Amino acid sequence: MVESAIGSPSLQWAGEEDTAAFAAHWATRPEIRDAFIALQGDLGVGKTTLVRHLLQALGVAGRIKSPTYAVVEPYELPGLSIWHFDFYRFSDPREWEEAGFRDLFASPGLKIAEWPDKAAGMLPVADVVVQIRAQDDASREVWLRPGTARGTALVQSALFHAAEEARR
Repeated sequence: MVESAIGSPSLQWAGEEDTAAFAAHWATRPEIRDAFIALQGDLGVGKTTLVRHLLQALGVAGRIKSPTYAVVEPYELPGLSIWHFDFYRFSDPREWEEAGFRDLFASPGLKIAEWPDKAAGMLPVADVVVQIRAQDDASREVWLRPGTARGTALVQSALFHAAEEARR
């Protein structure tokens, strides 16, 4: 863990195993069950991979795909609703109301949005913004920026967990 130039703590992920370990840890946190996580990063940097590992760690079985064309993929678990948004192709603000996204974001459950900047002005404040940057083919630098008290708890937990793992 290091402090980044953008003022947010960052993590170093050497490969997909580190992504999976991060996701598995967050899946144990009660705050994740009603969080809004915004994912930022270039195409192919691992946003959907992080979502896949997090949803699997939460208990979602079967294929977890990117909702690039559908904009949202819902998942239902006992006692937990999850919505995975991908706003990459989002361009019409009317679609926000027509699709009922306002209602989804107002309801309980985990919301994860890739490309949140494409829906800027319509989204609520993210509990955590996760920004991922490729270092090389496998490694990633990941910044965690909390936006709420729930997000602060998630970020602090992730940083503590990463520090504990580094000591092992």
